[in-house]
Amino acid sequence: MAKLQNSLAKKIPVWRDDIRTLVKNHGDHKISDVSITQAYGGMRGVKGMVCDTSEVPPDTGLLIRGIPVGNLTNKTPEDTFYLLCTGELPNARDRRALTEELNSRAKVPSYVWKVLEAMPKNSHPMAMLDTAILCMQRESKFAKAYAAGMNKMDYWKPTLEDSLDLLARIPTIAAYIYRLRFKKGKRINPKKGLTFAENYAHMLGIEDKSGEFAECMKLYLVLHSDHEGGNVSAHTCHLVGSALSDPYYSVSAGLNGLAGPLHGLANQECLNWILQLKKKFRGVPTDEQLTQFAWDTLNGGKVIPGYGHAVLRVSDPRFVAFRAFGMKHFPDDPVMALVNKVYEIVPGVLKEHGKAKNPWPNVDAGSGALLHHYGLREFSYYTVLFSVSRSMGMLSQMIIDRAVGSPIERPKSVTTKWLQDQVK
Repeated sequence: MAKLQNSLAKKIPVWRDDIRTLVKNHGDHKISDVSITQAYGGMRGVKGMVCDTSEVPPDTGLLIRGIPVGNLTNKTPEDTFYLLCTGELPNARDRRALTEELNSRAKVPSYVWKVLEAMPKNSHPMAMLDTAILCMQRESKFAKAYAAGMNKMDYWKPTLEDSLDLLARIPTIAAYIYRLRFKKGKRINPKKGLTFAENYAHMLGIEDKSGEFAECMKLYLVLHSDHEGGNVSAHTCHLVGSALSDPYYSVSAGLNGLAGPLHGLANQECLNWILQLKKKFRGVPTDEQLTQFAWDTLNGGKVIPGYGHAVLRVSDPRFVAFRAFGMKHFPDDPVMALVNKVYEIVPGVLKEHGKAKNPWPNVDAGSGALLHHYGLREFSYYTVLFSVSRSMGMLSQMIIDRAVGSPIERPKSVTTKWLQDQVK
């Protein structure tokens, strides 16, 4: 932890000075106007938050600390978390130190296993994960330090401690939830010497003699790690954390948001659509059959899952990375072949249809096909995989919020009558 903490300790005073100067000199500068449509439409596009870990320009896709996510596909989750926290990629020594740090913190309190095993056998995997995280709140070093009295300038230090503890334990908990909920056998403990992604793959217990599944997990965890601060999970974690709730409370809250069908369910829906297509045509359809199926879907008042994005106006670079992985390792897998054919056909149909602002695929159009190929076919677990990754983004944002002294979030709401009066 010393390596990461030392790196942050050097950067935080600079970040604080930059923010203080910006607010002092330009605090009255307007960065957004809000329309009634936006007020009723979930604040879509309203610029009202600051997130320095990542951004999503519509014409390029996800940038993590200014680096296109497509340039990080050969990196590890350790690289990514270090980058999210500090703005710099670690060298080999610092990466190894972070891996060792996470391995040393991976032991999960025994009461967590008892809580999970006491839950109803048909509990949703996300409810199990959120419960496990929340019941560990008693371990919070931030909560203890705050109760003892501490300088607010040091809030980030126990937050970093909690974040590393939580990040280290989440894969162990998530892997056991998979094995317990779907009757895969006994719990598999983490193994010293393995990286974050390798250990998660190992603990899931999926056969992986070649190490290819571990590589898939590495890519999955990197690509889903962060996506600005306004998505439901990140924003919820930020909002709860702004009240100085500790990382256990805050991340659990964020993941409760991720469990919502409109946030974390998309890759399941995309894969379902692909499997229905495969079943209908008993394999990969012809171009003509797929074109007609797409038109039938649209003319039936439905959307084609995985195509379009609230922000992006190009192919999601995360989809591009998943597609490249699948076409490299298993291009003949019928599900992967179908994902590829849909990518070649559907954007043209959507362009001709004319109603889609963005006819290009998002990340969910391809991620499920990779999991399906390696035998991970329990759809309700997919959001847990997403959670293991997204915890890196939520925790890094929280560390930075505490470091720069972000205040409690309290936007002003207005009534419908107030809006009616304004437009008269």
